[in-house]
Amino acid sequence: MTRRAALPAHLTGAAFRVRDREFHQASRNRLAASDVQRAFTGARSIDLDLDDVLGRCRAYEPLLRAGEVFSHGTAASLLGLPLPETPESVHVLAAPGTTRARGRGVIGHVASVALPSMLHDGLPVVAPAYVWCQLAAELTLYDLVALGDAIVTGPRRGQKRQPAIATLGELRAAARRWPPRRGAANILAALPRIREGAESPKETHLRLTLVDAGLPEPVPNAPVRLPSGVVVHPDLSYPQRKIAFEYLGDIHRTDRRRWQDDLRRRRVLTSAGWHVIEVTADDLGSNRGAFIDGVRDLLARPVGS
Repeated sequence: MTRRAALPAHLTGAAFRVRDREFHQASRNRLAASDVQRAFTGARSIDLDLDDVLGRCRAYEPLLRAGEVFSHGTAASLLGLPLPETPESVHVLAAPGTTRARGRGVIGHVASVALPSMLHDGLPVVAPAYVWCQLAAELTLYDLVALGDAIVTGPRRGQKRQPAIATLGELRAAARRWPPRRGAANILAALPRIREGAESPKETHLRLTLVDAGLPEPVPNAPVRLPSGVVVHPDLSYPQRKIAFEYLGDIHRTDRRRWQDDLRRRRVLTSAGWHVIEVTADDLGSNRGAFIDGVRDLLARPVGS
């Protein structure tokens, strides 16, 4: 059996064009071997995680033309933003007046106006506020609001939040600049409903579900200082009524530490006189009516009862 020629060490974890012979120093036959990845026509890569959006984008990067950036759901995934589904194909946006990217595994777009972009993990992506506008035609209203919430809410480290990747003002500015096209109505409906503080799409969905049922709007992740001096952050709350909502997602089945932390938070809130409502996916779906009725009844009780 013929032994494969060793590939240069600098190719490990790299992507390159097939035609860049001087860089990869490999024959056409060597590039056809099973240890060489062929995610996109005209490019090859070695040892990239092609099941991950970052790996797929790195595999496509050598094919980017001048002015092209990753966009739409691909940009959102690179930025760590929540989407109902992670796109398998790579979305690439070309500059106005040029042609869209084509090929296996890529969805090309051409911008009608120049959009701001940034580098993230060394890759060019559309600026977050404009990614939000791009996805307005693809997402439901609740998911678009959840995406906006994630953009304007920085991750919390202990009691402090890190800077958000964009501000609400930047979202408003992008919406004003966005051409009247598909998705414009969703942008207008979603923009005034975006709030800072939500830490998961389900928290946003819960907040919107309560409001759309005619109930008061709860506050996302408001700090609650307990008598012990400990500060906790319930997912949503009516602070003046000492009512907290805690969403029980799938992570509570798969992440034991998270489950234990959330359980302790619910216990200390209850001990401090708070009414803690545990919410599941059914409460936002098939059990929605009964769930809303229960919250409405609780709010109708005298304070402290």
